[in-house]
Amino acid sequence: MEIARESIFVSSLRSFCRCFFSVFGIFLSLIVVSILYTAISPAKGHEDKTELTILPDLEGSRTLLSTAAPVILRINIHGVIGEAAGVNSETVEDILRDSHSGTLTHNRVKGILLHINTPGGTVVDSDNIYRMIKAYKEKYQIPVFAFVNGLCASGGMYIASSAEQIFASPPSVIGSIGVLIGPFFNVADAMGKIGVQSQTLTNGLDKDMMNPFRTWKEGEDNSLKVILSSFYNQFVTIVTENRPVDKTKLIDEYGAQVFDGEKAQEIGYIDVANASYDQALAALMQKANIDPAKPYQVIELKPVHNWLSALVCSKSPLLSGQVEHTLNFPNQKEKSIRDQFSYLYEPGRVCYNATN
Repeated sequence: MEIARESIFVSSLRSFCRCFFSVFGIFLSLIVVSILYTAISPAKGHEDKTELTILPDLEGSRTLLSTAAPVILRINIHGVIGEAAGVNSETVEDILRDSHSGTLTHNRVKGILLHINTPGGTVVDSDNIYRMIKAYKEKYQIPVFAFVNGLCASGGMYIASSAEQIFASPPSVIGSIGVLIGPFFNVADAMGKIGVQSQTLTNGLDKDMMNPFRTWKEGEDNSLKVILSSFYNQFVTIVTENRPVDKTKLIDEYGAQVFDGEKAQEIGYIDVANASYDQALAALMQKANIDPAKPYQVIELKPVHNWLSALVCSKSPLLSGQVEHTLNFPNQKEKSIRDQFSYLYEPGRVCYNATN
């Protein structure tokens, strides 16, 4: 009797196909279940976009208390401000809105503690976040304090100016009052040497301003300088209106420099140097009339990420069928940040100030 045998290749191919279609079937089922769940779920007037996390109180306790306990809301200003994966206008707006919904209704939030470790970010996001926090503070009549643990530079300093008091840990670095855009590179001479020419079709005076493939015209960056000056003056005004900082010295002496905590306190950028997180929290609680001997809660509201939406919008080659190759340089920002005016601290970069 002759026994039929199949090749190892055919057997492996069959196993791969079974595995592939099994995984694909599971994935498809999850999508269908998610769609059906969304369709049959009752409509809500407001859907929370954050999830509540209990943080340690001054005693280190994370116990969930009753809805009668007062709350301190901690908001993290970490990383580059304005990046999609970090803190931006939308995430802070969601946090502030959700701080008065669900278990936090009836004005349970009695104070906000900004926890800051950022080099800054876009002008738009820094200004939006500053104004949202100021408006929230005035609307609900609650204190806002800030604790710097690391870096509070540029846009971080802009946002910190919304706080009544700013504390900083011993190794913190504070300052960098300046604005930038770019850098812009010009490769016209290099292209000419190798015989390459470029032409951009435009309509409108200076529509292709700072085009790197041609020689720059004198004065074509004037409009950008006007905007930079406006944003810089706005930054200086925000800091000097909220902090005990001498405006003339800020412009002529401090500029976009950064300082250690003790010098920053001397200048007026912060109130308390060499402080601890617990010290800042205790001071905020005292200002908010929260008795540490009675029940209270310290919480954080973290953005909820929709895994299905993230997967569908993902640039993964498994879904797009394309492999993207990128070359990243040190300290390279997201394109969405590079193309905007920024209150951002980057050593080695030129920032605009009034002396430029």
